[in-house]
Amino acid sequence: MSKWIVEDLEEGLRYSYKLNAILASTQSEFQQVDVVETTPFGRALIIDGLIQSSQLDEFVYHESLVHPAMLAHATGPKRVFIGGGGEGSTAREVLRHKSVEKCVMVDIDGAVVDFCKEHLPENTEAFADPRLELIIDDCKIQLENAVEKFDVIIMDLDDPLESGPCYWLYCKEFYEMCKSKLNPGGILITQASGAGVKQHGAVFAPVYNTLKQVFPAVKGYNQAVYSFADEWGFVIAFDDAATADIDAETVDKRIAERINGETKFLDGESYTGLFCLSKAVRKTLAAETRVLSKDAPAIFLSHMTGVSNYTKESTSTK
Repeated sequence: MSKWIVEDLEEGLRYSYKLNAILASTQSEFQQVDVVETTPFGRALIIDGLIQSSQLDEFVYHESLVHPAMLAHATGPKRVFIGGGGEGSTAREVLRHKSVEKCVMVDIDGAVVDFCKEHLPENTEAFADPRLELIIDDCKIQLENAVEKFDVIIMDLDDPLESGPCYWLYCKEFYEMCKSKLNPGGILITQASGAGVKQHGAVFAPVYNTLKQVFPAVKGYNQAVYSFADEWGFVIAFDDAATADIDAETVDKRIAERINGETKFLDGESYTGLFCLSKAVRKTLAAETRVLSKDAPAIFLSHMTGVSNYTKESTSTK
């Protein structure tokens, strides 16, 4: 008899994958965290019942989140702020950039950070890098109180779940504060939840429109992430509109000059492809009128609790 992890993605839609072993689990003040071994994805990090990253394809998500903003910066960012990112993979990609002198990573959940340090060895080097300043606190408070400004701000946050700590970090008031903490020519990037054919209107579109109210140039893009069972959305906002467009040749040149080691997913051609949104998604973005605020945030309902509570038995022997 085998066990399967079951995720309720939306009303009437469940996603399941075979669980081989629960490697480690912890319950923090904010969330349930598990590292598991799965058949299709290898080792996976699961938070509150939803897969966050997997050995198979975490590089797709993290390279898509980090490098477009870092490479778009005209001279190469020296100071970078990461909101969230507790597993350490976002910091790992940031610290591959030779120009980075300081990376401040602020995650509210110290238990999750410690858990990931222990159980995700691929990020050991990043956590030990002297350029990384790790702070366990509310990223909004730390950013508001920051004296020195940043060249790039990366928001690698949980989705805006009803019971989670992050839902109001997708609002106009927060983005206005972020803009005030950027150096001239600075760039903000945020993950923006599912952005496939059905879900792109839930968070991706209003986040895009909200950032348009704050920054002179904003671009949305998406990328299929196999373990997420959807295309994933990202929104990038530029303090200087002149830095918003770079061609494939420039991307390849900057990767060669700026990044230590070889990227696994991103190059000039795939960078260009990220921004080739479908006609349906482009129409939704163009028509979007919602502006997210503390009084009117985008909220998903939270519904999962942890591996022991969301596995199901199967009589299949396969």
